[in-house]
Amino acid sequence: MVYANPQYLFLLLLLIPLIGWYIYKLRKMQATFKLSSGFAFDKAPSTIRVYMRHLPFALRAIAIALIIIALARPQSVNSSDISKTEGIDIILALDVSSTMLAQDFSPNRLDAAKKVAAEFINDRPNDKIGLVIFGGESFTQCPLTTDHRVLLNLLNEVRFGMIEDRTAIGLGLATSVNRLKDSQSKSRVVILLTDGSNNAGQIAPLTAAELAASYGIRVYTVGVGSRGNSIAQLGNQRMMVSGEFDERTLTEIASITGGSYFRATDNTSLLEIYDDINEMEKYHISVNTVTKRKELFPPFALIALVLVGLELITRRTWLRNIP
Repeated sequence: MVYANPQYLFLLLLLIPLIGWYIYKLRKMQATFKLSSGFAFDKAPSTIRVYMRHLPFALRAIAIALIIIALARPQSVNSSDISKTEGIDIILALDVSSTMLAQDFSPNRLDAAKKVAAEFINDRPNDKIGLVIFGGESFTQCPLTTDHRVLLNLLNEVRFGMIEDRTAIGLGLATSVNRLKDSQSKSRVVILLTDGSNNAGQIAPLTAAELAASYGIRVYTVGVGSRGNSIAQLGNQRMMVSGEFDERTLTEIASITGGSYFRATDNTSLLEIYDDINEMEKYHISVNTVTKRKELFPPFALIALVLVGLELITRRTWLRNIP
């Protein structure tokens, strides 16, 4: 319960001097009679009127309090929130070439990327997310979906050797754009993660970036790899992997589409990059609050009127005082 005019409640303090005045009147303004002896009244029984003599004043004080409360206009408030959530459509484009097995990340670049991507998916329950993988070619591992359990299972199945071993960045981006171009979402995003330079595919990375920009799709590019060389384990073979790759192209892709480029050199920095993207790409929530108020003062005013009537009746009839 709330009050429309709570300032009127301070008037309740007026009851304090009113009660004080009544007590003072009882003590100082008693009627006196001169009698030769009060013996005849010693054993006179006290009637109920004696105990009820303060009733008119009590009724008046309660009535005044109720009138003050009615002036403050008590109200009941019933609020309801109507929210509308608009998610973001996101494609995760993941490089699965042999260099992604480099062990400068723990346990390697590919597994580290899969782990961070899974955490990113779990943090965005309102979004439709899909998964594209690319090497020498690309394909959709999982289309856009809100069933993140299925998406996580398909992400877990990603491994080196699923497709030809090269790096077709342009083709991977083009496949991602193809999955998003018909989306009705106002916000469409590709997060492209790679550790190499484009060396396969018939679509140039910048051409794919211009295609993404024409559809209003933002691309966040993530380059993974430490600054030095590292070892990659391919079955029984080991190969040296350079930490250098085409950062310039990845930066241009992000710039053309209105996204950003990030460089991850270890597990921690990779996690921080996905956290940054998570913060930048917040889904939209619009909330309409509907508040209904109901006036509660009429019962207080009615009871106060009844009490005033009872006070007047009892004071002039049953509890009438004779001066």
